[in-house]
Amino acid sequence: HVQLVESGGGSVQAGGSLRLSCAVSGYTLSQFCVGWFRQAPGKEREGVAAIDRDGKPKYAGSVKGRFTISQDSIKDTLTLRMTNLQPGDTAVYYCAGQADYCGSFYAYEYIYWGQGTQVTVS
Repeated sequence: HVQLVESGGGSVQAGGSLRLSCAVSGYTLSQFCVGWFRQAPGKEREGVAAIDRDGKPKYAGSVKGRFTISQDSIKDTLTLRMTNLQPGDTAVYYCAGQADYCGSFYAYEYIYWGQGTQVTVS
């Protein structure tokens, strides 16, 4: 079965950087549609970054220029590099996957979810 396991969250000061990783098993990453979402307390889960069918990254406006999504199809690993982190980036971050809508920022279109990793920016 498909499993997504995130790692790399933590606490940083404003302006700092973190790198999140998501290990995918049970599915070949190159044939999967993947993205990163986040959910802050009391807020809806929102799409942060995703990779479209052409392999191009897409970003939410709030993180564009600061976050970089990439995938390693050999290691079946998805990565989110986050720089210039701000308190507004504090949330639980999730990687997610589905087979059909590459590049989507709609959480309901994603079938598979990791357990989430906490990112706290102070």
